Amino acid sequence: MRAALQAGPPCDYVAAMDWQCDKLDRRLSVAPMMDRTDRHCRSFLRAISARVLLYTEMITTGAILHGYQKRILGYDEAEHPLALQLGGADPDALATCARLAAEHGYDEINLNVGCPSQRVQAARFGACLMAEPATVAACVAGMIEASDLPVTVKSRIGIDQRDRYEDLLAFVDRIADAGCRTFIVHARKAWLTGLDPEENRNIPPLRHDLVHRLKKDRADLEIIINGGIINLDEATEHLDRVDGVMIGRAGYSDPYMLAEADRRIFGAREAAPSRAEIIARFMPYIAARLDEGVYLSHITRHMLGLYSGIPGARAWRRHLSENACRPGAGLAVVEDAAGLAEAGARHLQAA
Repeated sequence: MRAALQAGPPCDYVAAMDWQCDKLDRRLSVAPMMDRTDRHCRSFLRAISARVLLYTEMITTGAILHGYQKRILGYDEAEHPLALQLGGADPDALATCARLAAEHGYDEINLNVGCPSQRVQAARFGACLMAEPATVAACVAGMIEASDLPVTVKSRIGIDQRDRYEDLLAFVDRIADAGCRTFIVHARKAWLTGLDPEENRNIPPLRHDLVHRLKKDRADLEIIINGGIINLDEATEHLDRVDGVMIGRAGYSDPYMLAEADRRIFGAREAAPSRAEIIARFMPYIAARLDEGVYLSHITRHMLGLYSGIPGARAWRRHLSENACRPGAGLAVVEDAAGLAEAGARHLQAA
């Protein structure tokens, strides 16, 4: 198993595939997730799928303008196609960040108008901005003026008592008038008080039908649906009614579901990679980060779900969890964990 992993291709494995960046394809994307979709996670997901659109975690304008931009906006070139999600409500600050995003080579800028956390509300951005469509429109217009990158908006279907379909439609129309042509809509309303972010992802009922209706009523806009979609079968069903599907935590906890995405969603000819092949693709990235002083556990925490649902999954998770955090942990930890997982899978097949 170790020899097979070491035989993997170099870090430009995506360049060997036929993805081209002449038009951003949003048929399937992985949602921006705080404390999840960092650069290590995104590079790992890119080893699984060459075509799925990836998003950064939400990054605030203040973090970018007053922080170490090379680190905050940095990414591996193999992550393309890659969108930067911004959090903020000041048009000038967002315009500056849009220019910086273009300079750093991102493929899209997305404005977060869906996060309901109290901390985000206190800074007056996120989901609470759905009550201020004029502010969002000004932000979008400023970013479009500042950069040639496509500017998209990610929202909820509504907030608090502003949850009528007519409210959603009016919000979208106001932002579309400012130049936004792509809307990513989480098909749950958000309660700004009384529920924490996790509860807001589960308690408000899913209303996929409202997003489908939005696409029907605004056929000229690109509408991406998000929320409660857990596999590619569901994604393909939604694609009959909307332009794209965004998968969130289901894709993080069971990332191997994305292995079939290039073939099933994007029409690629190549077969889906095996889990062992994915690890082999990713090993050069891990080695490069270890050489830079990154702790192995910071990378492997995003890999724990790779064998989810099959024999060997527990051995894989346990070995990585117990050993990746040890001083000096290196590639051998991943190789040994993969060996244990593959052995578990072979044992079941033999039985």
